[in-house]
Amino acid sequence: MVTLVADRRQFMRGTGCRCRAVMVILFLISHFLSLPSFAQYNIDRVIMIGRSALYYEDYVLSIQYFNQAISAKPYLYEPWYFRGIAKYYLDDYRGAESDCTEAIERNPYVVGLYELRGLCRINQKKFSEAISDYTRALHYDPVNQNLWHNRILCRIQEKDYDRGLAEIDTMLQHWSGYARAYSMQAEIYLLQKDTTEAVKSLDKSLELDPYDGGIWAERAVISLSRQQWKEGEEFLDKSIHLLPKHAGNFINRAMARYNQNNLRGAMADYDTALDLEPNNFLGHYNRGLLRAQVGDDNRGIEDFDFVLRLEPNNLMALFNRALLLEQTGNLRAAIRDYSKVIEEFPNFWFGLEHRASCYRRLGNARQAELDEFRILKAQMDKRYGKQPRLSKKQMRRKSDTDLEKYNQLVVADEQEVEHEYRSDYRGRVQNRKVDIVLQPMFSLAFVRTPSDVHNSHPYDPDVDAFNQRSKTYPLYIIGEQPNVSEKRMQRYFTYLDSVSTAIQQAKSDRQVAPLLLLRAVAYTGIQNNENAIDDLSILLQIDSTSVLALWQRAVCQARVNDFNASQGTNVELKSAIVLNDLTQAISRAPRNPYLYYNRGNLFAQRKDYRRAIDDFTRALELDHDLAEAYYNRGLVYIYSNRLKEGVDDLSKAGELGLYTAYSVIKKYREK
Repeated sequence: MVTLVADRRQFMRGTGCRCRAVMVILFLISHFLSLPSFAQYNIDRVIMIGRSALYYEDYVLSIQYFNQAISAKPYLYEPWYFRGIAKYYLDDYRGAESDCTEAIERNPYVVGLYELRGLCRINQKKFSEAISDYTRALHYDPVNQNLWHNRILCRIQEKDYDRGLAEIDTMLQHWSGYARAYSMQAEIYLLQKDTTEAVKSLDKSLELDPYDGGIWAERAVISLSRQQWKEGEEFLDKSIHLLPKHAGNFINRAMARYNQNNLRGAMADYDTALDLEPNNFLGHYNRGLLRAQVGDDNRGIEDFDFVLRLEPNNLMALFNRALLLEQTGNLRAAIRDYSKVIEEFPNFWFGLEHRASCYRRLGNARQAELDEFRILKAQMDKRYGKQPRLSKKQMRRKSDTDLEKYNQLVVADEQEVEHEYRSDYRGRVQNRKVDIVLQPMFSLAFVRTPSDVHNSHPYDPDVDAFNQRSKTYPLYIIGEQPNVSEKRMQRYFTYLDSVSTAIQQAKSDRQVAPLLLLRAVAYTGIQNNENAIDDLSILLQIDSTSVLALWQRAVCQARVNDFNASQGTNVELKSAIVLNDLTQAISRAPRNPYLYYNRGNLFAQRKDYRRAIDDFTRALELDHDLAEAYYNRGLVYIYSNRLKEGVDDLSKAGELGLYTAYSVIKKYREK
């Protein structure tokens, strides 16, 4: 392809006949690279582009590519499988299950198909069917730890405890040091009410893996159930250190602290839990009770307001809010809440007494006397005192509706263990393949992405000059490549058709060059980086000095390399191409901070930290507000064991609006 274009430059100097011949060649190239024809000739490449889009989490776009492959070759299992993965990430578990079934019909010997379908079925609570999938997968891969792990968890959900314990024994024969097997064993023992054996299993699990926060939390639950508050708090301290974003740990520790009369600590834990999980029922309810006890009545009312928005018919919350409304002088609102409770429990004498008191304070003696008569008639000898304080040693379960327990802290009906199903489909794809997660390279695009970081949009004189010349769709400089909706993807395809037609009709190199760049940017927008590289390579044969072509080709090649590396391909040679393109571009545009930044990213990925720091530093000399450069340089400093400089840079990145830097700072400061 490159040779053809090189020859074309010579032909253009010749006769018009030769010029027309070259245009035919260029037409064929353009026609081949246009997506509809391309899909017809090479479905394997369409699947590869779809997989690349999947890797970069552009799930809607990847589904469209797999749709094309399925339409052209419905007998292949791969597009069904990969489309199922995309649907799984979009939480379309039913659709993903259906695609896996189609893939299994075409190739029943691929373990990953059963594993993915099993996960889809688990998310639909179809545990027995998931067990069947894992059993079939284990027939082909009997020493797959993830499959054993997930099947046992499904056994637990199906209450098949004996078989679950037997399979755990089998697991431990293969992997005697697998800590999670012991924690699953402990869960089954707890469900069988055998806390002694559960403690033994959890202690063994912690002996093998003391850095699993979930196991510490399970151990704490047993201590709390035995009212061993101090021990439970200590276990929860360790769990929170390892799982600082888990709201349930703070809820449980608040209970432990409360029962040790540490009200301030309990309140702080409820506050933290609700920061992490604002809709947590137990957190708001119990914090409301604590606020009432310490006299913070108005904020207690706010908590019970929130609880009642979640559960409008929660009588316990209604009664507690009524008490606080009465305490703050909002007597009519208090009567409203008392009346709702009394309608459900007509013989709740304590509620009748408080409602009567509110009526009297409002001057409504008749209604007050009616309530007082009902109380007197039923309990002539009952003596009433002040509102009792919170009982420090009593708690009620959430489902317990005994109104006499209105002032007791609430615990969940069952302290359920949060199951962690093992798979390769959890979390961001990129984070499973690389050690450092840098902010992405800057590239050219048609869509200006909204940014919390930059008040002004990135500017470069070469990009501005191109936009002035082309007078078509303007190019923008972006960092994170935006995901493409189906509607926008169709606009991209329409544009690709139109620009391909324009390339076919072009009469000279001068007309073709900008069109090739525009088409390459469009291909980049739909994750078709290979086609973009082809177009940019042709453009660079026409104009080897094009900074924008070198810039965009480097980014596209880096993305291809990233995907290929995730598949186990050696990309060292291709990485050298990226380096060469960026270095050439920098030599032609030495004041472009984004080129230095991109090259710094490349050096960082290659663990050449010294040169990465030099390039990020040069980028910041050219643009003092480039938050991404501070962020990435901060990471590189950290990985170079220069923690202080790294934290300083991350702090600056956060100051400039890249707020994810603060979570990284916290992580490394704790270290």
